[in-house]
Amino acid sequence: MQGLVYIFIALAALGVAVAAYFGLTFSPIEAIVTALAFGCLAVMLMERSLRQRSEARLERAIEDLARLLSTDAKAGQVLSQRVNAITDTNVGSRLEGIEADISVLGTVVRQVAEAVADIEEARRAGDFPKPTTLEPFSDDEEEEEDDGMPEPVISETELRAALTQNRLVFHIEPIAALPQRRPLGYDLVPRLMQSDGSLADAPDFMPRRGGEDLVRRIEALALEEAVVITRRSRTAGQPIRLFMPLTRATVLDKRALEALISTLGANQAIAPSLGFSIPQPEWKQFGPTEKRQLFEIRKSGACFSLTDATSLRFDFAELEGMGFTSVRFDATRFLRQPTSFTDFHTADIAPYAKRFDIDLCATGVIDEQQLLSLFEDGIAQAQGPHIGRAGPVRPDLLVERTPVVPERRVEAQAQPLR
Repeated sequence: MQGLVYIFIALAALGVAVAAYFGLTFSPIEAIVTALAFGCLAVMLMERSLRQRSEARLERAIEDLARLLSTDAKAGQVLSQRVNAITDTNVGSRLEGIEADISVLGTVVRQVAEAVADIEEARRAGDFPKPTTLEPFSDDEEEEEDDGMPEPVISETELRAALTQNRLVFHIEPIAALPQRRPLGYDLVPRLMQSDGSLADAPDFMPRRGGEDLVRRIEALALEEAVVITRRSRTAGQPIRLFMPLTRATVLDKRALEALISTLGANQAIAPSLGFSIPQPEWKQFGPTEKRQLFEIRKSGACFSLTDATSLRFDFAELEGMGFTSVRFDATRFLRQPTSFTDFHTADIAPYAKRFDIDLCATGVIDEQQLLSLFEDGIAQAQGPHIGRAGPVRPDLLVERTPVVPERRVEAQAQPLR
């Protein structure tokens, strides 16, 4: 193609020479010079155009090569990170744990098979007793069934009178991060001033069967108190996170739930610093409707913490989707009977929960040895008497109320929030 262009240039130069000789009466030498000049100019323009095209193609090729090299470099970096992660993985301890679990599982399967074989032999021999007809439990029997929780010692009438007299106070109990023991947040703990000036804890007065209006009232007061404390602490330059109690009594009441969501919506600036602690017995009774209500609360910015957990066999993905950030369990029972909580190795359950951005918090820590054992198992949070007892909040952070109490009062043992 390029040769054909040069032929056309030569023919055009010849045409120019002929035109100059015959049309312009140039001499033969002048016509030849004019043709050569025209040909050289045309060739120069042609070469310049070709050179520009070549440079453009070369630049595009260099850019493509640079992108390929960048992609290769990123792939190499990711591959290097994965190789380093695989290298740092302690496969030996994991394999030992898996072998131990498989051995235990084999023993359990063998024992179950032996028990089933004994039952079959007894049934074939006619020694197995016939099943009796079971009568359904009545509602009264179900209500009398003990669920292991202590009954309140303060009646609903006394509690209602105490709330009317503003004798309900809120203390805070710290939640610490291990191993630094740096406070991560606080639980807002309701307490009741009694006639002798002593303080009654929540299990002593919170209604367990009935009294939903009192529970809603206490939880509404806790939310009001938490909003004021969080706002004032943030203004003072010491922002904190507070967890308040939340039960089905509030979630199932439309008016109370709307008031809660509207309060969170009016305090969007501090909503991420507010959390709600839901006991596991309450969570077990939550149906699809209650969970949708929790999701509405989550959209307002608040988070949740599952407390009083008697087992860690949860769907952590579901908890993460609902907005739970932590699960709390009793430290003493976890250290003494870890198999009652999880089928995982105690050192693996915390990293597994962390995959779903959920932290495990051990409550009721009583000594330093428990802290060390929990930290070795990867538990990141702790709470209990050894960390700090529940105590009063600074007076400048509290809601101003005038309680009707006797002159003699018992001071709390814990240190106030400073």
